[in-house]
Amino acid sequence: MALTGTELATFAAGCFWGVEAKFAALPGVHRAVSGYTGGAYPDPTCETVCHQAKDDLNGHAEAVAVTFDPSVISYEQLLGVFWKLHDPTQLNRQGPDVGAQYRSAIFTHTSEQAAIASASKLALEQQLGKPVVTQIIAAGVFYEAEDYHQQYYAKKGILVPSCGL
Repeated sequence: MALTGTELATFAAGCFWGVEAKFAALPGVHRAVSGYTGGAYPDPTCETVCHQAKDDLNGHAEAVAVTFDPSVISYEQLLGVFWKLHDPTQLNRQGPDVGAQYRSAIFTHTSEQAAIASASKLALEQQLGKPVVTQIIAAGVFYEAEDYHQQYYAKKGILVPSCGL
């Protein structure tokens, strides 16, 4: 259930632990949740998405659903953070994490988000002078990751997230 005056954004930028931690720390972000989305496999788990990924049957990416207050932080600002969190020119990998589950993707919830994300990606490509492989696709079902993945760094007492960042 969404809070009044909030919007939802969903991003995949490699391993979700660091991505979740960075988004959760932003002013205006009410909640950042690690999970899986983008595939057809029902009720995915870490086991089916990451450990059995070589089968490439599930199609899900590790992603973070961000509930935010657009009067405090805009979707454009969230995109700015997203682009800086990972290398959007790497196909199906971020650092040592390799596989389609670590792909760069923006899962849009409205046609306005899709247009903003597309323009942002084009601007980044022009700035970098090379292709950005980030997928921009309509959001589907988001499955929250297992509890031990939520606020992973905070639970472990890690102050400087490193996974994929």
